[in-house]
Amino acid sequence: MPGNAVDAVATEKTRDQIMAEREAKKLAKQAKKHKTAPTPTAATPAVLTTPAAPATKIITEVEQTTITTKLTTTTTTKVQDAVASKTTQLAAVNGKDVEAGEKTREQIKAEREAKKAAKKAGKGGGAKVEGTTQQLADLKVAEKAPVAASAAPSTTEADQEKKKPALSKAERRAIQEAQRAAKAQVQTKKDQPAAKAPPSAAPKEPKLKSVSPTKAATSSSPGKCPANTPNVDCRVKLFNHLVCAKEDSQFINDPLVHPSIARLGVQYAKRTVVGSNARCIAFLHALRQVVHDFETPAKKEFGRSLDAAVKHHVDHLHKCRPLAVSVSNAYKQFKNQLTQLPADVPETELKELLVHFIDTYIENQIGKAAQAISGFLQEKITDGDVLLTFACSSLIQFICEEAKRRQVAFRVIVVDSRPGCEGQELLRRLHATGIPCTYVLINAVGYVMAEATKVLLGAHALLANGYVMARTGTAQVALVANAHNVPVLVCCETHKFSERFQTDAIVYNELSDPNQLVRGDKCQLSNWAAKGKLLPLNLSYDITPPELVSAVVTEVAILPCTSVPVILRIKPDIGY
Repeated sequence: MPGNAVDAVATEKTRDQIMAEREAKKLAKQAKKHKTAPTPTAATPAVLTTPAAPATKIITEVEQTTITTKLTTTTTTKVQDAVASKTTQLAAVNGKDVEAGEKTREQIKAEREAKKAAKKAGKGGGAKVEGTTQQLADLKVAEKAPVAASAAPSTTEADQEKKKPALSKAERRAIQEAQRAAKAQVQTKKDQPAAKAPPSAAPKEPKLKSVSPTKAATSSSPGKCPANTPNVDCRVKLFNHLVCAKEDSQFINDPLVHPSIARLGVQYAKRTVVGSNARCIAFLHALRQVVHDFETPAKKEFGRSLDAAVKHHVDHLHKCRPLAVSVSNAYKQFKNQLTQLPADVPETELKELLVHFIDTYIENQIGKAAQAISGFLQEKITDGDVLLTFACSSLIQFICEEAKRRQVAFRVIVVDSRPGCEGQELLRRLHATGIPCTYVLINAVGYVMAEATKVLLGAHALLANGYVMARTGTAQVALVANAHNVPVLVCCETHKFSERFQTDAIVYNELSDPNQLVRGDKCQLSNWAAKGKLLPLNLSYDITPPELVSAVVTEVAILPCTSVPVILRIKPDIGY
């Protein structure tokens, strides 16, 4: 370090200086001896003997002090003058490159070193003037080097960067900010052409494949936004992982897909077949047709070949619309049945076994389960009851019709919500059987909840942590019922139980078509595709916490929501 070098130079002494100090000490000792010698008396004459060497000179103590003081003063003055002159020269060189009022790092260090050298020179009686002068000269040469390097055209770029004058902290910070701004400007220019491309290709947009971020992880998950969506960036980042609605036209022509599955895929995409039970029954009927028409390839095993073919069909349905929990559970049971097929049985008998399994599954898991649930609830429905339900559920319809056959005097309040307005279908079916009904939208549920005695809700799925996944708006109805101390009963078959854990509607959900939220040409959202980054959010399901549910009515028993893991564990043992 430069500071340490100067300190080392300041502490060293020249040989001549050391010899002078030693000579001074010797002379001082001799002067002391001369003073302590015995004085002559009258009886004894004093004889003064001088040394033989005429060059020897005895210096008194006063003279020695005077000589030392002069030597110290002279040395200190020389050091200060030399330091001041070098500092002045260095400041003159640096003044050309540094703005007024600012000092470079080397200049500040030089001043500090000069002060240290002067201070030590004053204390110790003398410092190395030559060493300090040489150090300052080195600093001066280092400062002048960039000027000389700029004049030499043969120097490399690396040497020029090393010889550049040091920048202050404020200057370095300003350079960094300028570099960041330049990078941001370049990135903005790159993004602008990508953002401007879709509007120019608006007429050909249905042919473009806007893939969602989840398509790379799940090849079968659809990721294309609606046809009138101008840019994928308009999607809310919080819901980027969810599946968008897809067009049904791209699923019709596929040579590897059975016609019954292709027809079902179109019905799924168009929302012609809705409802968890209805989708499961339609899937099993189409699967039965696939099994009936399947032909085993040459030198292939029936079970494995059929498993591969069914998997391709299920993937096709998932592309049309994400599979319901009931459909996924039915497919798992079918795959399990395929693994248990005997090996030494003809193909026709194996097909009969699979068809029989499908028919039995529909009868037991959906038909008889609905009867068992209705039997549990008939004991709870009495004369004068007002049952409040939400949207449309085939199970709730079956329960109300069974209560009507028992001639129980009750009425039903159907709560509905846009954009699906599925409650209108339930209202039509109940009115056809002669059940008195009241129809309200969900924004008026707070006014009619005081009249209700029980709330019966359907479910899309019942999760392993006790949360209920159902049509969007179910959680709001359950919350209002809980505020009015009205019991909430969720009717759900065990084939809708899921092993997935979920506490909100964002982790997993389904995005419906945003155009369903547009009511007409006069609606503010009628031209939403042309308005910048705007995309109406149309979620299909919401999550109801178990604290808002009084009980879950299943074909096994009336259970709390927390008993879902128990049912999932014992379900294979009881034949479900």
